[in-house]
Amino acid sequence: MAESPLHDLHAELGARFTDFGGWTMPVQYEGVIAEHHTVRDGAGVFDVSHLGRFLVQGPGATELVRSQLCNDILKVDPGRAQYSMALNDRGGVVDDVIVWRLGDDRYWVMPNGTNFDDILGRFTDDAPSEAVVRPLRAETALLAVQGPSAASVVETVLGTMPGRFRIVEGRYHEDWSIVAGTGYTGERGAEIAVPADRGAQLMKDLIHAGAVPCGLGARDTLRLEMGYPLWGQDLDEQTTPLEAGLGWVIAWDHDFIGRGALLEQRDSGLERTQIAISTLGRAIPRQGYAVRCGASIGTVTSGNFSPTRGHGIALAYVSPPVDRDTPVEVEIRGSWQPAQIEELPFIPR
Repeated sequence: MAESPLHDLHAELGARFTDFGGWTMPVQYEGVIAEHHTVRDGAGVFDVSHLGRFLVQGPGATELVRSQLCNDILKVDPGRAQYSMALNDRGGVVDDVIVWRLGDDRYWVMPNGTNFDDILGRFTDDAPSEAVVRPLRAETALLAVQGPSAASVVETVLGTMPGRFRIVEGRYHEDWSIVAGTGYTGERGAEIAVPADRGAQLMKDLIHAGAVPCGLGARDTLRLEMGYPLWGQDLDEQTTPLEAGLGWVIAWDHDFIGRGALLEQRDSGLERTQIAISTLGRAIPRQGYAVRCGASIGTVTSGNFSPTRGHGIALAYVSPPVDRDTPVEVEIRGSWQPAQIEELPFIPR
């Protein structure tokens, strides 16, 4: 099983590990709830080196990115990041990705770790001969600093803190660094790439500047409170961006894989749609639990206890139409429990 270049440091810091997409990664240090509150109230640092990343560069790189992804990278200038998706011919989400546009024809494409080989393969197979597509995961480390205090932590260590979805290339210990104002928690923060052999020192410096080590358990509860989807649960190859309520990520005015299927679905209507729900008390709606809302029925895709709100929250797909005034119920351990439909995010931005 693959390990982060920071694995030994995590062990020294007392991390508990889990299998995450074929990688041994920290799931928690002090505890998921404590680390969740740390990010909401201060600053936490996550090792996210398991996430995919590869370079796309050279003549034809921009058109390659545009044809593979449903958002349009030309809508952002160099020095900016963009959220996008790779789709199949049916419009299903093969993966959701972040793209760092570093130059006119120079990109880092960052898929989920479990889909790294598939997305890298798509780009490699369709790349023009003049373009370079090169994997970067083995030679780099990737850390995320998130929380209200993240900006001061990052600026203390790296001398800069980019704005939201902006990117700064700089230096770290006489080597290169890339800092992007992106994250997966809903808090202000940055994701930082450095050479793999600099990763442990960077984490130590960030901790010394005030960040607290956090595991992927807290990252999951943080993203759910914001309603951010998780590929493999809320998104998959049978689910389209329209069904997921993510139509804003589609740039209709360019050609990309899956565009025709999405146009047809847009015109014909959806057979299912995502809703956000909450339960009372400590009854927690989990992945796979049944949901009913009048004549609409469906299934929870992501559910957990919300440390910020103190009760259960979930994302679910149901058959439309959905009447928000109709009572909602979730089947939890054989009993139908009352719930209510919510607007996303579950907590104020």
